[in-house]
Amino acid sequence: QVQLVESGGGLVQAGGSLRLSCAASGRTFSTYTMAWFRQAPGKEREFLAAISSITWSGPNTRYADSVKGRFTISRDNAKNSVYLEMNSLKPEDTAIYYCATKLGGLRINIDDYNYWGQGTQVTVSS
Repeated sequence: QVQLVESGGGLVQAGGSLRLSCAASGRTFSTYTMAWFRQAPGKEREFLAAISSITWSGPNTRYADSVKGRFTISRDNAKNSVYLEMNSLKPEDTAIYYCATKLGGLRINIDDYNYWGQGTQVTVSS
């Protein structure tokens, strides 16, 4: 069983930045693919970014087109944590942000992820 706890959400003005953190329980964190999703009011949950487990060439990452170049996902296996650095935030980035994890390779489909955090609210004012 893996437990995930997100933090770092809040209210920020358009153009600003936030860094979300997700702390995971479990001794095999380094073997899990980690991802961030978000869900805005009235919309479906959408994929944002994912980072694979560490390989000999370093972790692989993948981003949704809507956040590519603005958001950066990273992980610190020593701290059992994954992060989402968000820059140039826009009002349309307002949503609840969720951390998720799965064993195996990197995927962007929500149904592939087994464990989810409770989410953290991000609100971007115009």
